[in-house]
Amino acid sequence: MDKAQKQAFVEDLKQVFETAKIVVVTQPVALDATETAELRSKVNEANAKFRMTKNRLVKIAIKGTQYEPLEKFFSGQTAIAYSEDPIAAAKVSVDFANENEKLQIVGGAMGEKELDADSVKQLAKLPSLDELRGKIVGLLQAPAGKIARVVQAPPGQLARVVGAYGNKPQ
Repeated sequence: MDKAQKQAFVEDLKQVFETAKIVVVTQPVALDATETAELRSKVNEANAKFRMTKNRLVKIAIKGTQYEPLEKFFSGQTAIAYSEDPIAAAKVSVDFANENEKLQIVGGAMGEKELDADSVKQLAKLPSLDELRGKIVGLLQAPAGKIARVVQAPPGQLARVVGAYGNKPQ
């Protein structure tokens, strides 16, 4: 890398550290090109990003950001996964690490909250923002669906339901 490329790299990383909701630091020990491509594909599907890092440049970029406590994790071969969704990067990184022992979770952070490797793994077990939205929509639609099924029942069944509700003690 020449000096201009290094400056661009640092500026890109600084932007990542300023906007990401979560950053997961990993050590991709001996991942080959195929495995790295597979990991990047899974990360992209989860609306997250995965990036190999240069430790010296990361330490420059991380200064003055909320993720500065992560500086200690950047030694040896490292990479970061990050996302706007506070769960996505953790979930996809941990899932891949469970399938492939060549990727190790080192730690991470959600904003100013530093996470060790075990905390990142626990965070990955939580449902993502999209999964939570789906559950909420399902809960909201369930009562309407039940009412529709009752109203569509034959009139005799409807009369029995109304009669049972009317005889219900208050």
